[in-house]
Amino acid sequence: MLADPSLRDGHFNKSVVLLAEHTPEEGAFGLILNHPSGQKVGDLISDSEFSDLHQLPVHLGGPVARDQLTFAAFWEQDSQLGFATRISVDEARAYFAQPNTLVKAFAGYSGWSKNQLEDEVEQKAWTIIHPETELLTLPHDTSLWKKLLSEISPYHRILADAPDELLAN
Repeated sequence: MLADPSLRDGHFNKSVVLLAEHTPEEGAFGLILNHPSGQKVGDLISDSEFSDLHQLPVHLGGPVARDQLTFAAFWEQDSQLGFATRISVDEARAYFAQPNTLVKAFAGYSGWSKNQLEDEVEQKAWTIIHPETELLTLPHDTSLWKKLLSEISPYHRILADAPDELLAN
């Protein structure tokens, strides 16, 4: 899902969020895919258990539990995007060794309580899109939001190209 341009709170500004879990009773769990932290796993953890993953860039997964590191893997499965989130270090290493699989590290996650995400979607804070396999090859940085938003419609292309400060234009 893509953050509406009006979400400028810093955490979700121009965010692409993989909504990994959602139930009406429990709420939702997701990871921001396009906010690199500028750090690598090895900058945060020197434990030899993580040595295979030391060079893996760390992304800011969301505003919740930013002091916790989590891993996720992404791959193509039957022409669709397959993924596993909240995987262990051993699982991350196993996925990392598989060809055509993207392993990512995240500091924190995005979470919504019961009905919170539904309310935000109703208020048009999020644009829901289906995650495509092209996510495996695109850069996971600030350009990702603009690219995905501009592909939805001509209206969304205008939103994606709009300057951050409309009144400064």
